Amino acid sequence: MRPGLQLKINQQLTMTPQLQQAIRLLQLSTLELRQEVIEQLYSNPLLELEDEDNRELNAAEQQTSANEQSSAPDGLETAEVNREQALNEDVLNDSNNLLASTTEDTPDHQWDEDLATDLPVDANWDDVYSSSSAGSGGGEIDLEQVYQVTESLQDHLHWQLNLTPFSDRDRQVATVLIDSIDANGLLCEDVFSIADHLRYEAGEEVLQQDEIIAVLHRLQQFDPAGVFARDIRECLLIQINQLSPEIPFVEQARRLINDFLQDIASIDQLRLCKKTGYSRDELQGAMLLIRNLNPRPGEALSNQNIDYIVPDVFVEKLDGRWRVRLNDANMPRLRINDSYSHLIKRSDTSDDNQYLKDNLAEARWFLRSLESRNETLMRVTMTIVELQQSFLDQGPVAMKPMVLADIASRLELHESTISRVTTTKYLATPQGVFELKYFFSSHVGTAGGGECSSTAVCAILKAMIGAEPPSKPLSDSKLTALLEEQGIRVARRTVAKYRESLGIASSSQRKRFENTL
Repeated sequence: MRPGLQLKINQQLTMTPQLQQAIRLLQLSTLELRQEVIEQLYSNPLLELEDEDNRELNAAEQQTSANEQSSAPDGLETAEVNREQALNEDVLNDSNNLLASTTEDTPDHQWDEDLATDLPVDANWDDVYSSSSAGSGGGEIDLEQVYQVTESLQDHLHWQLNLTPFSDRDRQVATVLIDSIDANGLLCEDVFSIADHLRYEAGEEVLQQDEIIAVLHRLQQFDPAGVFARDIRECLLIQINQLSPEIPFVEQARRLINDFLQDIASIDQLRLCKKTGYSRDELQGAMLLIRNLNPRPGEALSNQNIDYIVPDVFVEKLDGRWRVRLNDANMPRLRINDSYSHLIKRSDTSDDNQYLKDNLAEARWFLRSLESRNETLMRVTMTIVELQQSFLDQGPVAMKPMVLADIASRLELHESTISRVTTTKYLATPQGVFELKYFFSSHVGTAGGGECSSTAVCAILKAMIGAEPPSKPLSDSKLTALLEEQGIRVARRTVAKYRESLGIASSSQRKRFENTL
């Protein structure tokens, strides 16, 4: 083939860097957006934080314009300024002024500062300062009110190990066992395999199994009760054995855990009484003791990082109208730096001037992208609240079926844009904090030819199962018939799918005997 040149004309979609940045900001959560704003603030010299005076002035102007122009549809009132935040700032300023005036009027404070200036290096602090000047209110400090970081489970066990007399050989085994437990305080691995790699340094002597078991039994007496158990049965037995033998039904509870642990949750009372030979009162008393035991003893001291949800939007009902506002309380307010922007006008075509021009264009586009993101988020949230007002008033039972296309057609946006806006964004409502994706659900048919949201069906099923008698739980077929009586037509397999999505067991596993205690 001979090489040649060909000219073709085609069209393709090219995303500019500015458009890519706008799309990326649109799908960021509140915490991620705050991090992005801080990074832009440090990297772009043309951006700076707004002063408190300018922020209060802008907030007052936005509040005035929001009150004059109220165009929210169907009883929705939009306000993007947090009045409570302004009120809290006023209270904080008043408190600071009061504290400053109190400090100026206190002669002892000035005396302490003068005294500290002339205080010798080798002076005794307690001889110079009285105990009343150290406290804020002149009283004793309540140590229980002092914040302390909760120690981990391993730290708590190591602290008990240091207080317990062990030989060096046994202490080495105990240290390995402490480091091998999980967050619940249980040993998930084989004890002998855990300590198999340990060798006694004095002669490379292999540890005997009896030594490991002896150390394990001593560790099982540590607090919290039930730690270092190798399974749930052993965990419950450790806690039962630490109870006083004078407590009623202790022996019955110990036998149930040891011999009938699998039957406790899956068999009815009558059959369990026949298998154990216990009376109804003895069985219920033993079961009550077992319910008070903790199968995860180390959970209270487990060092787990808790992820807190920061709502992106708040909705509340004021004067009979739903009010939607963005959560910008923890978001830094940015603006263009006037000093650097004025330098651009006075500069020539140098490299410094071009650097300032590029950063100015980037800063303006970033601020414009933030405004576009907030505006799109507000529009989408207002439309969701408009369509789901029944949910805000009555809860999940009144949820209406809604898909992304419903919001996209109302706002004349693409479904992908709606998907980005509702991902990892949370709405704080009187019913709780929900992700915006939660309000989108499929639908099932009704007897009248209408539609019912799958979320509402799940809420109805959860209420039905919660009100069922423990001795006669409702089967999936019975739940289907009850939904049919309410005009909701669903198949039995659909009911089973909804029940499993809620984490609810089947009717045979939910069956319990009646508790007459």
